[in-house]
Amino acid sequence: MGFPSPPTVESIVAAQNADGGWGYVAGGRSWTEPTVYALLTQSACGRDAPSIARGTRWLLSLQREDGGWPPCAGVDESTWVTALVVLLLVTERQEAAASRAVRWLYRQNGRESSFLYRLRMRLLGAEVVPVGGKGWPWYPETAAWVSPTAVSILALERYNRRRPSPELTKRIESGRQYLLSRMCSDGGWNHGASRALGYEAGSYPETTGMALLALRGVEASRLNKSYAAAERHLRACRTAQGIGWLQLGLQAHSRKGVAAGTTSPVCHTLVDACVWLLASSGPVGINVFLG
Repeated sequence: MGFPSPPTVESIVAAQNADGGWGYVAGGRSWTEPTVYALLTQSACGRDAPSIARGTRWLLSLQREDGGWPPCAGVDESTWVTALVVLLLVTERQEAAASRAVRWLYRQNGRESSFLYRLRMRLLGAEVVPVGGKGWPWYPETAAWVSPTAVSILALERYNRRRPSPELTKRIESGRQYLLSRMCSDGGWNHGASRALGYEAGSYPETTGMALLALRGVEASRLNKSYAAAERHLRACRTAQGIGWLQLGLQAHSRKGVAAGTTSPVCHTLVDACVWLLASSGPVGINVFLG
């Protein structure tokens, strides 16, 4: 079941499961990612205290001994969703849980950053794309990608503003350098391969918006081509997440792009609805990713 167009905070709260979490669709089993987005949306767009309390309790019950979070109950591995949870924990001032999660997140790197991995690829004759900095993977010990890297930067940056650390500052900058090294020739970003099979690869709306959001503070002259790519994507985009992430990314650089349509697109999933609402809250000064 989809969400009303435009989606509302009330429709998000109504989709909460009995266990306190949210599914990707109303009535679906609870997962970490949609639960975090539902709670972040309430933080920015209207708080329902009982709903937030129940959702936060469900999330805290899933934290693993290593400090990270699995994608859902029953999975015995911490993954990239830990970064999303850190954003929420800082918002809700869950200091102890946030500190443990940050320690886990700090240790994660894409395997392509290691010398041995790159040497092995060269010996196998595979194309090795130059990498600047270290990104984050979806799962530990796998390759880094743009989306988890962007979210991890935002999480560590927000935590670092509360509890400054030279080590975290350095790790955040390394992540930003990774994103800059993965920029496509058109100025945007895709999943993480700016070249594929010897050819230039094109960018995507969602990942372009997420990367720009994580690159707030980078010198504007280095991103002029990216602003143009984001504005171009926004004029053509028809998906809720694509439009939402592009608007959030441009807002982070004090730029306002114009979407093609005047009405909100269909939100098929809870994450669609939440990203759309979070982008809508940005112009009034509430940005849960940067605040």
